[in-house]
Amino acid sequence: MGFHTFDADRAERLDRPDRYRWVSAEELVGPLIEGGVEVVADLGSGTGFYTDDVAEHAETVYGVDVQSEMHEYYREKGAPDNVDLVASDVADLPFADGEIDGAFSTMTYHEFASPEAIDEVARVIRSDGRLVVFDWSADGGGDHGPPVDERYPVSDARDALAEAGFDVERAETRTETFALVARAP
Repeated sequence: MGFHTFDADRAERLDRPDRYRWVSAEELVGPLIEGGVEVVADLGSGTGFYTDDVAEHAETVYGVDVQSEMHEYYREKGAPDNVDLVASDVADLPFADGEIDGAFSTMTYHEFASPEAIDEVARVIRSDGRLVVFDWSADGGGDHGPPVDERYPVSDARDALAEAGFDVERAETRTETFALVARAP
């Protein structure tokens, strides 16, 4: 399951407002603001579509992506001044322990989900900091997003986060996606 990345040659497909039908800016930003985040990491930032929404509410956003081509696209598009682009695998983040107030992942959890990556996210988020995850659900029909066999059910994602010490506050399946909100150990 999982561990593929989106084709950077098709990056413009990720910059369309119809993406909000799967995750709205408000439902992403809300839990981060409630958690009092100032320094945030976007795990799998891609073209910065959702990074831009969070940047309006944070002091610093680290756009983390394993593909430097996605960063190039985002720079050309125009990243906000408070966004720092970081080329990194989620399993090997270049941040100190507890350096980040919160993190989020929109439609990329299936690309990096592994015990090592989740432990790394737990390491860099300050204790009680927020992690917000929206991703394609294995319970979806597969008409949108990656193939169903590359997705996770919300229960697997919830259990993986809990095993890493996260306190999962919200875990729900929607039509094609799931939503998770958790606090770091």
